[in-house]
Amino acid sequence: MRWLVGWSSSPAANGESRALHPVGAHLLWDGPDPLWAVGDWRPHEVRVVEADPETRLAVLGVCGATDDQLRVGLFAARGGALRHLTAWPGSYTAVARVGRRITVTGDLAGARPVFHTRWAGGTAYATAALPLADLVEAGLDVGHLAALLACPDAPEALGTGTPYDGVHRIPPGHALVLRNGTTETASYEPPASLAVAAPQLAPQEAVDGVRDALVEAVRARLTAPRSAPDPDRPERLDPGPVPGMGPAERRAARGGPAPGIGADLSGGSASGTLALLAAGLPGRPGRINGHGERLLAVTFNDRATQGGHPDHEEELARARGIADDPRLHHVVVAAGAEALPYTGLDTLPLTDEPGPALTLAARHRRRLLSGGADHFVGNGARQVLDAHPARLADLLLDRRRRHLLRPVTALARADGPSAHSVLVPFTVYRAARKLARTPYATGIAEAARLLMERQFADDPVAGGAVDASLAALAWCRPGPAARWLTGEALAEVSVRLGEAAHRSPAAGRPGERRARAALARQAADHRVFEQAAEVRSQRLHAPFLDNQVVLACRALPDTLRVQPGARAAVLRSVLAGAGVRDLPPGWGAASPHPHTAAARAGLRAATGLLHQLFDAPLLADAGLIEARVVRKALHAAADGAPVPLDGLADLISTELWLRRLLSRRGSCWTGTESPRQRALPTGL
Repeated sequence: MRWLVGWSSSPAANGESRALHPVGAHLLWDGPDPLWAVGDWRPHEVRVVEADPETRLAVLGVCGATDDQLRVGLFAARGGALRHLTAWPGSYTAVARVGRRITVTGDLAGARPVFHTRWAGGTAYATAALPLADLVEAGLDVGHLAALLACPDAPEALGTGTPYDGVHRIPPGHALVLRNGTTETASYEPPASLAVAAPQLAPQEAVDGVRDALVEAVRARLTAPRSAPDPDRPERLDPGPVPGMGPAERRAARGGPAPGIGADLSGGSASGTLALLAAGLPGRPGRINGHGERLLAVTFNDRATQGGHPDHEEELARARGIADDPRLHHVVVAAGAEALPYTGLDTLPLTDEPGPALTLAARHRRRLLSGGADHFVGNGARQVLDAHPARLADLLLDRRRRHLLRPVTALARADGPSAHSVLVPFTVYRAARKLARTPYATGIAEAARLLMERQFADDPVAGGAVDASLAALAWCRPGPAARWLTGEALAEVSVRLGEAAHRSPAAGRPGERRARAALARQAADHRVFEQAAEVRSQRLHAPFLDNQVVLACRALPDTLRVQPGARAAVLRSVLAGAGVRDLPPGWGAASPHPHTAAARAGLRAATGLLHQLFDAPLLADAGLIEARVVRKALHAAADGAPVPLDGLADLISTELWLRRLLSRRGSCWTGTESPRQRALPTGL
């Protein structure tokens, strides 16, 4: 795991922290407000420019700006402008120091969060929560875990907290500003209006903006700029293998990724777009950091659950059609029972926070090991390009009723013909109208009431596209794991929701707000996925979560994005603008969802281990669940009963994370003033 950490001391601090530093850290600047980079950062991923000894800018990650552009951004930050620091292509964290004022920028999606906590009379900050928890010897915030399980996609329930008591996260689209140890959170986004839509571009102009942003995001990874050599900094912050290494170095990596670029190519339009862009951008096709060879296009072939299913065969055929491009080298990863969900649970790494990706870590690692040292994934594309069902309410607020005709008709056909299909358009329209007329505070209070009264609908995913869309047409809704929480845990979450409803009586349009919450949830899951499935010396790139891509996608008119097939049409335009027009038949079609079959197969295979895990669960010790109820649900799910599998994955991953956290040894810090004990030293 790679992270940066620093702090801002108050004028009254006695300097007792001078000898304290993170384990394995590289100091970027010293003084009363030091900053470190920790982990196996590559040289071009850590860049520091300065205007004078008291005015500096550090950028960590993949950033497409030149050093001159960074200096311009530093001068803008000196005057108080924050948006300049977030407008470059790529995925990065910027830290600007102007005298004793420190500004740390987060991103719009939440994939590169910033955390902070009070410490030693000042404020410590980092891009990971666990080091800060170690620093202040934090305990577990059981209320936050309850909210994470009960309402995982509701910012109202989660707030700015983390699983560690006293460690906070800045919201997406914000920056942390520190002055002499005091903390302020500043937004660099324009405020949203409740009833008035922001000015929207013409459809073609908006699509062109998405194309330009996505092409620049991919190009930033292919031609990452490098600063001039710094004599005070080693050539590499980690001695591991790099792209372009020779056979000897490749063998020394012991099964690491192949050199060069890779991309997922499962037949999905998002991952396929990234693969084709990375392989064929004009100027430097198939190159990253000076290394040139064919792009590794990886398709995951799940033999344990798919068999000869026709949808799966069509997906593989589309992947092979895309891989006919001579600039791609197609690799099909055939996986059996060893790559099912819930395998390899005893070897999980400790992630910063819990997340459902923990149950799929072995499955992801098997695919990523066949990829490149720089590997593109399409995570986030669905959230930034597709229309959240709640956006139908936004169209009604804008008096654009006729634009609802095609999406509700497509929903009626999505689950096949039935006796109730003719009523689906009216049912969806009525639900969207109800949401448009429901005030924010009323919608949040309704979700709190559902939790208190334990009213949980059937699994919307299992019910099909119509049920899932109807369930999403709400300001807030309980998560799939909420039904297994105790009454005390649900009561605490409902109190959180009630406080949020009173605190923010007007908070934007329902569709826009729900879409941003879904993106934040996906970004958090992606971050856990990166850490849980991490392959040494490999970098995962998710361009759809970059600031510039997110902004460009937000400019797409709602009337365009709600139409069936809108995502495929936008991505076709992106590829056409990059010179790729010959796509295989069926490209952009909805991919099959094999996750349910794989999850059930994994639950059956891991029944013994999972029952042992919940014989005496830590979640029960914390008062969040009753072990007997969860064991019964696990048994029912393995037998094929209609149980919300996403909710079980949330419970299992949280229990695994707690056990891994409490069994860890050592601390993230060293020095004469290091904490005497790690976070959560005595359990729950």
